[in-house]
Amino acid sequence: MTGNAEGEEGIAERKMRFLFALRSKGVTDARVLSAMERVDRGPFVKGLFAERAYEDMPLPIACGQTISQPSIVGLMTQALEVGPRDTVLEIGTGSGYQAAILAELARRVYSVDRHRRLVREAEELFRTLQITNITTITTDGSFGLPEQAPFDRIIVTAAAEDPPGPLLAQLKIGGIMVLPVGQSDAVQSLIRVRRLEKGFDYEELRPVRFVPLVEGLAKD
Repeated sequence: MTGNAEGEEGIAERKMRFLFALRSKGVTDARVLSAMERVDRGPFVKGLFAERAYEDMPLPIACGQTISQPSIVGLMTQALEVGPRDTVLEIGTGSGYQAAILAELARRVYSVDRHRRLVREAEELFRTLQITNITTITTDGSFGLPEQAPFDRIIVTAAAEDPPGPLLAQLKIGGIMVLPVGQSDAVQSLIRVRRLEKGFDYEELRPVRFVPLVEGLAKD
């Protein structure tokens, strides 16, 4: 067997284990699984942790942030119920991995982050991967993106004490927002918010741990 064949078999096996791990953690939506199979996590993990890209674990990235473990990305995406005509707002670009998966499912993704470096690196990666339906912006995500609102779906990849009012206001009637909430990094819950004709419906999904949602632009 050639080294190349061994390499191809190794990649195929890693992908198979990757998808099995997702299913075993509760990611069962066929569209979400297909999107996560198509989007290789490898390019989104750099440096010392690149070899662990296909493990179901969070990993450090630049600016003191993390790339979420794939099963959490899958569960959040599944809870968001993204349709092919939807416009999605992501708060917290990070590595760009979550946005790339959303781009497989939605018509348009707007992704914002307070760290200029993360936005710049994600933009470069999206260009390399020829993903054309993501717009990345450096801004304070706690205020959303009012100039592009309302949104069909909003996903927040950092924890706030409560769902931020500006984000709730930018959600379409019938829209869904998924985000972690909690007063500390030790006690957080992933919740799904549906905007109704009158008010909002809140559903608690599972315990999670995310970096905090911080107001203002970062200095880096």
